[in-house]
Amino acid sequence: MLKSFAFTAFAVTFAASGAVLAAEPAAMAPMAKNGMFVDAKGMTLYTFDKDTVGKSACNGPCAKNWPPLLVADGAKASGDWSVITRDDGLKQWAYKGKPLYGWVKDTKPGDTTGDGFLNGAWHTARP
Repeated sequence: MLKSFAFTAFAVTFAASGAVLAAEPAAMAPMAKNGMFVDAKGMTLYTFDKDTVGKSACNGPCAKNWPPLLVADGAKASGDWSVITRDDGLKQWAYKGKPLYGWVKDTKPGDTTGDGFLNGAWHTARP
């Protein structure tokens, strides 16, 4: 019972904080595989048409479904890769200024179920 209470208290505190659920921050820029960008676990990355160069428009509930690809402390960007600061203060990887995201409905490497989602506003990130 105590474990259940502790977990529930953590979950309520976490949810109330508005924190973003995301994978472990990446120390290196994503890699290209099969013509698209993937994270360190091989999961497809996406871009969002409502973003502007260097600025994420996907915050709050959006970021729970489309977790931002966060940047590990000390990671360095170069070339077409950059690091942007999100509204919540977290650092996110961007390619040519476009922030990158995962998609909660992709369950295994190679899934691309988010491509074209929301009337075509989400796209598989490609080099």
